[in-house]
Amino acid sequence: MVIINKMSSTGEYLYDPKLLSNLDWNLVRPYLSPFVTCTEPGESWLIVRPLQLEDYKKGFVQLLSQLTAVGNITEKEFESQYMAMQKTGQYYITVIEDTRSKTIIGAASLVTELKFIHGCGLRAKLEDVVVNNTYRGKQLGKLIVLTVTLLAKHVGCYKMTLDCKDNLIPFYKSIGYKLEPGNANSMTVRYEDPS
Repeated sequence: MVIINKMSSTGEYLYDPKLLSNLDWNLVRPYLSPFVTCTEPGESWLIVRPLQLEDYKKGFVQLLSQLTAVGNITEKEFESQYMAMQKTGQYYITVIEDTRSKTIIGAASLVTELKFIHGCGLRAKLEDVVVNNTYRGKQLGKLIVLTVTLLAKHVGCYKMTLDCKDNLIPFYKSIGYKLEPGNANSMTVRYEDPS
């Protein structure tokens, strides 16, 4: 069994790693073959855990660049953003580490939002899902997405949504996500420089 609550050298995690040991994997068992969980990821050299400050040096930012434009983020900027996210308590960035190379090879972000609707409920959004190109085809995408999906349920969210490219719809459908009839639109206004 992989121990996920081992403290880092700084003692810091973005969120309490004990949350990951309390997820109900029976809810998603049909989507995984072979069956894996965040505490039993299938390979002894894999660890699924919350983001840590040390992950800057373990390639977290470079991994995100396989997903989208990231920019030239310094370690100081990373630390500042990390601390701001940690302070809100609304970010649950979860990573997969290859302990052999001490490299972050997968990640997904669960972002929660306080609402007045649904009895002052909590809504979840899935963001920034990425698995290193060289590790694809090993069910790690399913593992990281289902980990944060179960985490959203565990922390009390009434629903979890995501935006994805059309070619990824079959992947998300294969693990229980659905297009809602009459509500399957995603619209965007971007404020970044298009150059």
